[in-house]
Amino acid sequence: MPDRSQLAPVLTIAGSDSSGGAGIQADLKTMQANGVFGMSAVTALTAQNTTGVTSIMNVTPDILADQIDAVFTDIRPQAVKIGMVSVPELINVIADKLEFYRAENMVLDPVMVATSGAKLISDDAVDVLTGRLFPLAKLITPNIPETEALTGMSIRSKEDMESAARKIYEKYGCSVLVKGGHSINDANDMLFDGENVSWFSGERIENPNTHGTGCTLSSAIASNLAKGYDIETSVQRAKAYISGALAAMLDLGRGSGPLNHGFDIDSRFMI
Repeated sequence: MPDRSQLAPVLTIAGSDSSGGAGIQADLKTMQANGVFGMSAVTALTAQNTTGVTSIMNVTPDILADQIDAVFTDIRPQAVKIGMVSVPELINVIADKLEFYRAENMVLDPVMVATSGAKLISDDAVDVLTGRLFPLAKLITPNIPETEALTGMSIRSKEDMESAARKIYEKYGCSVLVKGGHSINDANDMLFDGENVSWFSGERIENPNTHGTGCTLSSAIASNLAKGYDIETSVQRAKAYISGALAAMLDLGRGSGPLNHGFDIDSRFMI
């Protein structure tokens, strides 16, 4: 049995999802389920549910900086997950602090383009994100539309995914997990670490409730890196976890509902 008296600390820097399915709420649930101690620095408050986002209020750069300071000066994270940050001022704060504290095992989910193809952050924010945070990351986890936006490529095949990942690595120096789906390689993801290409087959689960899958996957990867697993093993374990969370078939809300992050937790207090 693992020693639960000493859980590896992991920090999520992301927005709050009031419905609990994505953002820091999903991150913290994922971290708990993956055996680490989750902490958070909130970048934005959102009013959202399974049907969409009503409003967003970004925090100030000062309060974001103070949150990150509070974590690193007391309980130093062994991994950091970064989710959606939509304005350059906050991205710069995150980069400044992670550089100052020499943060390790940073996993960045570059939430830039919706599945529909709609842009979610401004061009200025993308430039700061890629210029400042990508080079600090151990791993980034773009989906197909995000990978296309980062490379200017049209991705239609397995070979295109590999070529795009190599292009991103050459430009930014970080490992890349290109997430499949979007009718390309179905649920299969591809990792390029600068030397090796690794494919991770995923079971196609017919579940329309997929709210927060990107947040969940990147948080699970960060959790496993914090526990000492290498990138390939961390991705493999995270893929298995998210498949289980989807297969649990939780059905909440009127739209695309959340996953069951606690599907594998067995506790007498849950009864």
